[in-house]
Amino acid sequence: MKALAFGEGWGIDVVRDAAPDVDAILTVPRFPIESALIEALPMLRAIGTASVGFDHIDLDAASARGITVISVPDYCTEEVADHTLALLLGLVRGVVALDRSVANGEWDPRAAGPLRTLAAMRVGIVGLGRIGNAVASRLLALGCEVWATDLAPVARAGVRFASIDELLRACDAISVHVPLTPETRGLIGRAEIESMRPGAFLINTARGPVVDVAALLDALRSHRLGGAALDVLPGEPPPGPPVAPNLIVTPHAAFYSPESEALAFRLCVERVREAVGA
Repeated sequence: MKALAFGEGWGIDVVRDAAPDVDAILTVPRFPIESALIEALPMLRAIGTASVGFDHIDLDAASARGITVISVPDYCTEEVADHTLALLLGLVRGVVALDRSVANGEWDPRAAGPLRTLAAMRVGIVGLGRIGNAVASRLLALGCEVWATDLAPVARAGVRFASIDELLRACDAISVHVPLTPETRGLIGRAEIESMRPGAFLINTARGPVVDVAALLDALRSHRLGGAALDVLPGEPPPGPPVAPNLIVTPHAAFYSPESEALAFRLCVERVREAVGA
């Protein structure tokens, strides 16, 4: 197998001249694989991405050529679930706001406003796949009431399934765990955000375009929602950080640990090799 690790500086002309006979491309989300690049590689049989999502790959162009596209949806489940819980707790207990108040010379336990008891909350999970299930396990262990919505719901002890409309209206916090597809792009839009409970929290560790960030910021600035935490944004990095009351933003870090990063690349290489018979 002859593989190309796609990265900085690998323009179409460079690839065509340097590696026209490659069998496979290995990439990550920050390096999109577009149709022109696929067409420049006549021998290409597989594209592997060391990530859960593959919306940075032109799937139509790959499918038209019969090229196998491989991702690693099972590599960072625990890390993303942990990060989601950390963000939720940061909102519920005002951790970031309280830390900032102390840094500003204050010593006021009410500086973040009323704090909540996590075990008394109903949390809705949008997308009960690997990560959604891992988040549900953590929430159930902490005493939360857990609701979920999914395109193909599978019974899960302790979890109540509901439509997304019911979930948004009924839950104290919403956590998003769906892939980015044409159906999920803008899934949590302005109307959905406006239907959420007053004072509710929204956490997104899935894909940025799933949530209408402008509508979310409006809901936070009007104090209709109690807070939000975003690990992903529609454009990364953003030209300027989004700013709103009780908003936590992390730099697409939920996936990361040294162990998960190594596992992602190992699994990606193994699966690409298997796909091309190397």
